[in-house]
Amino acid sequence: MGVAIRVPATVPRLARDALDYARELHRGQRREVDGAPFMAHPREVARLLHASGAPDHLVAAGFLHDVIEKTPATAFDLRRRFGSTVAALVLAVSEDESIHGYAKRKGALRHQVADAGEEALLLFAADKISKARELHLELASPSGRASRSARRRLAYYRRCLALLQDRLAHSPLVDQLDAELADLPERRRGRGAHRSDGQGGQT
Repeated sequence: MGVAIRVPATVPRLARDALDYARELHRGQRREVDGAPFMAHPREVARLLHASGAPDHLVAAGFLHDVIEKTPATAFDLRRRFGSTVAALVLAVSEDESIHGYAKRKGALRHQVADAGEEALLLFAADKISKARELHLELASPSGRASRSARRRLAYYRRCLALLQDRLAHSPLVDQLDAELADLPERRRGRGAHRSDGQGGQT
């Protein structure tokens, strides 16, 4: 199930090592929206970064960006294997699970990314493009509907877009995220699509 995300043959060594490590850590995990291997998401994030001309360490962070949140890997593990720059980028886009409440946790993450610099913002943008595409799959499916969770995620992605337009307006990735959100069926259904940013839900 799902669509395979091909990794360009020109991806350098550091990023390929990151791909192998992420693939090992995420082995057996599945994406909720369509049951595809979870690795489809970090592969897509890394591919978006590579296509935008991102340096090797940033593409590597794209492959690894979910390992702290979703696997037993730690920041120490990443620093040891891939260096402090890659580890810092992954930490910058990883939520603080000790913060209770969806809105507070996501707000803290946006501030964290904003303070982490341009490369963290680029990684964040690529992640949200991929997540917006997953939301489109969910809403376009035969059973898809404007669930509370979907509305909450859309509201959050729009807040992320506002941050990126303010801090990273020159990047084509930001324009791409804007286009992905504009194409979401839920957004065209009315204002209810972006009123809620409450508790729970997916990332």
